Amino acid sequence: MRRLLYLLPFLLFLGVGVAFYLGFERDPRDIPSALIDKPAPTFDLPAIPGQPVQGQLGAGGLSSAKLTGDVTLVNVFASWCIPCKAEHPVITRLSREQGVTVYGINYKDKPEDALTWLSRNGNPYAAIGADQDGRVSIDWGVYGVPESYLIDRKGRIRFKHVGPLTPQVVEEQILPMVKHLRQG
Repeated sequence: MRRLLYLLPFLLFLGVGVAFYLGFERDPRDIPSALIDKPAPTFDLPAIPGQPVQGQLGAGGLSSAKLTGDVTLVNVFASWCIPCKAEHPVITRLSREQGVTVYGINYKDKPEDALTWLSRNGNPYAAIGADQDGRVSIDWGVYGVPESYLIDRKGRIRFKHVGPLTPQVVEEQILPMVKHLRQG
């Protein structure tokens, strides 16, 4: 009985070590989403206050009604997000050169900061909704920015990417899935 008492700390230490080891092998971006293959949340976000009038790129706010009819990408971003700036050229190329309609959800941002950021870096978004309190992003299951969601023609979430999009993710995952969803 006494030997077992001496072994208990060692076994506990060993168990914690194995748990840490197994945890470190996982990619932190591989966060499962319960929303995959489910309809995008119902929402209606206003435009960023001070945003250009309807008809210009990125104008008019964003609602779930806009997410049907074609395969689209919804990108959650913020002006204060450093990885968002890193992925912005990738989002711009996806929108302007690769034919994917990209919508933006501006997450917990000051309107003037968001508008300045878009003016400085370019606006690749077909429409942007201002999620100033973050409630809509919570409904989407957002853990942090940036996050991107591929939406099929029926408005269902088919793919989620946590973190900044890279050219590799776009070429190997997003574009093949867009092609498949447009054909099917």
